Amino acid sequence: MAAGNEVSTTYYIQHHLQNLTFGNHPENGWSLAHTAEEASDMGFWAIHLDTMGWSIAMGLLFIFIFRKAGKMATTGVPTGLQNAVEMVVEFIEGMIRGTFKGHNPIIAPLALTLFVWILFMNTLKIIPVDYLPVLFSKLGVDYMKSVPTTDVNATLGLALGVFGLILYYSFKVKGIGGFAKELSLTPFNHWALIPFNLLLEIVALLVKPFSLAMRLFGNMFAGEVIFILIAMLPFWAIWVLDVPWAIFHILIVVLQAFIFTVLSVVYLSAAHEHH
Repeated sequence: MAAGNEVSTTYYIQHHLQNLTFGNHPENGWSLAHTAEEASDMGFWAIHLDTMGWSIAMGLLFIFIFRKAGKMATTGVPTGLQNAVEMVVEFIEGMIRGTFKGHNPIIAPLALTLFVWILFMNTLKIIPVDYLPVLFSKLGVDYMKSVPTTDVNATLGLALGVFGLILYYSFKVKGIGGFAKELSLTPFNHWALIPFNLLLEIVALLVKPFSLAMRLFGNMFAGEVIFILIAMLPFWAIWVLDVPWAIFHILIVVLQAFIFTVLSVVYLSAAHEHH
């Protein structure tokens, strides 16, 4: 009986942490994965359909809400949706004024998009862990991992997008020579230490997207695992532990969206500094 419970427990955890994967299977050609082994055999080009679907859905929800708030905006004291949206916009504007030292009209909309989009994706974690997998299983879908930020592919994709902008503005603002000089003569301004400087600066540059991605992924994935473990407890224990953890995790959901956004703005601010 114990062995049976162990197998079922292992399967339950693996099932909830398995993405709905589509890719080129060595034996079956292009197909959906029905086991974790099949998903791993699909290799690098496999697509996590649930991650893609839910992240796009949250992006469209962000566009819909803010577009609706913009169309219904009126003068005077804002109420309801307009008030909530204006609070978020003012919060991002205050953060930009405190952290971004350059002049770029794209940074504020970018920060707003990152914060709200990541916040919406993180908030999907509040849905009970069994609800969406059971619902989609009735529709014939074997796997459904509904929180995109618990997938390192999604967080790394966001981080690489920010990293691309860091490189773009570093070359645009400083020029090729200025950016090369920054990498080769920092922190030690001496030609003999250029190789050492390059090693330090290139490593520090490459660590930026990796740290952005892994910080968001690690915190959200760990929270998902804890929710799954709580769901396996007896009924009375779920109510004792799940509600306090959910309330605490709401803070994590907002905090991780804020940290990703503010670090992105800080990195972009450094890319705009001429010195």
